[in-house]
Formats: sequence, C-alpha cells, structure tokens
Amino acid sequence: VTTTVWFALRLSDREFGVFDAFPHEAGRQAHLTGPIAAALMAKAPELFSEPPRIDKVDVIAAKLT
Repeated sequence: VTTTVWFALRLSDREFGVFDAFPHEAGRQAHLTGPIAAALMAKAPELFSEPPRIDKVDVIAAKLT
C-alpha cells in the first residue's frame, strides 16, 4: 500500500482523526480494504464509543517541504 503521508489529528477533547494521503485512488482503496483496516473495524466496538466514520476528500492544493 502506498501511503505517502499520514497525520493523527485531535479534533476536540473526545474526537480524533487520521488523514492519509495516497498517490492514486487504487492505493487509497487498497488501504481502506486491507488487513489493517479490517482488523481496526473488527475491534471498533471495544475501542470506540461510536463506529468510525471514513470521509474521503480530495486534496486540491498542498505544500510539503
């Protein structure tokens, strides 16, 4: 899986997120349907107070140095 960059985010006191970036849609789909995602979703009821939400976004501009 080709995750080029990822960030763990704190959105509020009780809400967190992860932002992953991929060079192409195939990499994103492989990541979302791969074994790590499956393992996380299987453990979701005991790890999280509500089911994880996956929102797909498209980055339209970026600057990485």
